[in-house]
Amino acid sequence: MGVSAVSKGKYKVYHILGKKIGCTTNIQKRVVEEQGFKPGEYDILFETDDIKEAANAERQLQKDLGYKVDIKPYDKLFEKPMSKQVNVTDQTTTFAISKNDIDGVFLGDLEWETPYGVVKIDSTDKIDWIVDNAKESMFNKSRSFVYNKAMHTSGPFQKTKEKLYSHQDQFELIREWAKEKGIYKTGDVRTQYVKLMEEAGELAQAILKNDEPKIIDAIGDMVVVLTNLAKLKGYNIEDCIDSAYQVIAERTGRMVNGTFVKDA
Repeated sequence: MGVSAVSKGKYKVYHILGKKIGCTTNIQKRVVEEQGFKPGEYDILFETDDIKEAANAERQLQKDLGYKVDIKPYDKLFEKPMSKQVNVTDQTTTFAISKNDIDGVFLGDLEWETPYGVVKIDSTDKIDWIVDNAKESMFNKSRSFVYNKAMHTSGPFQKTKEKLYSHQDQFELIREWAKEKGIYKTGDVRTQYVKLMEEAGELAQAILKNDEPKIIDAIGDMVVVLTNLAKLKGYNIEDCIDSAYQVIAERTGRMVNGTFVKDA
């Protein structure tokens, strides 16, 4: 184990066997009264008067004994929170910290809402994704941001959904959304086609700039528009996709300059 016990101290790192490693200044209140464990059902593994030393010991012991390691260290729990840590728009979430400084200490336990749903930073893989994908704000170098749609569709954030929808479920959700918005009642095929071309233009720009989040966003938007266009013509997009696949399944050909050319 990477931590050795010392005598007495203000901050106490305790162990509830099989449950957790925690840190407190008041064992009676925190462990006995709040969590309901009696003396003999927990051990004090480490004591110190240095809060940072206690925080480091807590996390090290959590790691050594196979428990979940706290995202935010104990000593950071009592820091005065920054004002407006997160600013959300339809497209992005901006953090009040630079791209180079954003880390688990800043992100730990943050929770906010975007147009795609609630974001709760409760795992290290979510922190890693944000750290890896954060971009420097073009308006303020002391701020950084991520694209909301790319974040919500990434693996770490998909894991937290109570239900992972199948592709058919997603198409049905798109149709329900479009119905609620009145697209099928007042929209028409021509306007949806114009919208499709707009999204195709955005995809082209994103590809030329190699902007991965915007590529994902544009492709997703085109699928939404195609789903609605098909519905307005009386079809389900699933049937259109199946029909196309039945045609290409037996198709033969070859690649020429990066394009599949079917045999005559």
